[in-house]
Amino acid sequence: MAKTLAKKFAEYAKSLEYKKLSVTDIKEAKRRLIDTLAVSIAAFNEEPIKIVRSIAMDNKNDKGATLWCTKIKTALDYASFHNSCMTRYFDYNDTYLSKEALHPSDCIGGLFSIGESIGVSGKDLILGIVLAYEIICRLADSASIRERGWDHVSYIGIGACVGMSRMLDLSEEKIEQAINLTASNVITLRQTRIGELSHWKGFSAPNAVRNACFYTILASNGITGPSPVFEGERGFFKQVSGEFEIEKLGGINESFKIHETSIKYHPVEYHSMSAADAALILYNKVKYEEINRIDIDTFEVSYKIIVKDPEKWDPKTRETADHSLPYIVAHILVNGKINIDSYSELNLKDQRVKSLMKKINIKVDPELDKLYPKAVPNRITIYLKDGKKETSEIIYPKGHYMNPLSDEELNNKFIKLTEPLLKEKSKELLKKLWNLENVKDIKEILEMIEITK
Repeated sequence: MAKTLAKKFAEYAKSLEYKKLSVTDIKEAKRRLIDTLAVSIAAFNEEPIKIVRSIAMDNKNDKGATLWCTKIKTALDYASFHNSCMTRYFDYNDTYLSKEALHPSDCIGGLFSIGESIGVSGKDLILGIVLAYEIICRLADSASIRERGWDHVSYIGIGACVGMSRMLDLSEEKIEQAINLTASNVITLRQTRIGELSHWKGFSAPNAVRNACFYTILASNGITGPSPVFEGERGFFKQVSGEFEIEKLGGINESFKIHETSIKYHPVEYHSMSAADAALILYNKVKYEEINRIDIDTFEVSYKIIVKDPEKWDPKTRETADHSLPYIVAHILVNGKINIDSYSELNLKDQRVKSLMKKINIKVDPELDKLYPKAVPNRITIYLKDGKKETSEIIYPKGHYMNPLSDEELNNKFIKLTEPLLKEKSKELLKKLWNLENVKDIKEILEMIEITK
């Protein structure tokens, strides 16, 4: 009988060791944690995060894990959810583009919570991150599930479960059962990302991580799950993804997928990242009052996710606006910037931006479409009232793994997002994170991200 995918993942997870990671593998995991904590800490005082925190606080558990930026410990799954919601809220965490597009670092809040509960080291967390990313990205390479009506967060949950299981040092059998439980229970409707987007756009993946945490704990205590969960008569392949095989995994004569994930330079849906870069270039060449027409050439996935819905042309929520290509481009051309405040209620009502959006035309360019998902190309052409035109085309935006942020640029993002809340601790924390492999217990990091009023 052929080996099941759950069994293959379990064997791989159990065999992967920190000593098998290269210096660059370790560095990339540290860069992803630095980025994750930056965007998470910045979201601490946002109202939806406060709501999640208040609910989690009703489930205090001294044996659980800490709600980031506080001293409060709750049940592990609640802490995983809260911390992952912080990561995802601003849509500013990393991205992986393939047959399915997703955000691998959605899993880190859960990995950290599990790790804290058993006192793991920085090395253990690094291994968990590399492993979880590997599973998430290999699944994304294998099949797109969004066109079948399902949200990509299923892959996040499965990868998080594998990473958590490895950090708990579960047996191969228990890792397999954790995968069986998770894969059969983290199926989410794609409606999450269609039309006017709600808070759940940012909380769907954290919920998958929360559930993965719960299922991993169940498996660690001997609970078994449906099998074969992928190949079965009513399994994941038949009901969700279609059939696929995963032949390659990092560390086995293959590089790890974490190297192909991209860190965001702007807080925008990633398919608009190159358009944001192009709009910033054009802002310095034209005045928005002089614009007669704006043509944007993009690729099919971009059009389907951040253009086609009528709501993307008149966004009423932060979640819709950061997934609106016309809003992002118009906002930049008017204001010369895009940041986490660009989606405030006041900005969404800006009549200058609304008026400019009406001058935008967007279509799919077949030649640009051929470049995706290796690249995320966008071209903006602005026609001015005096008859002149300006064009900017970006293929690999700043932060894309083919055009990565430098360590200095990542540090600047971290300080900019964390210093307003952490004050002088921000630089100390950054130094600690760059030294993660020498941290004996990741609780040391928690002490440094506590926000005092």
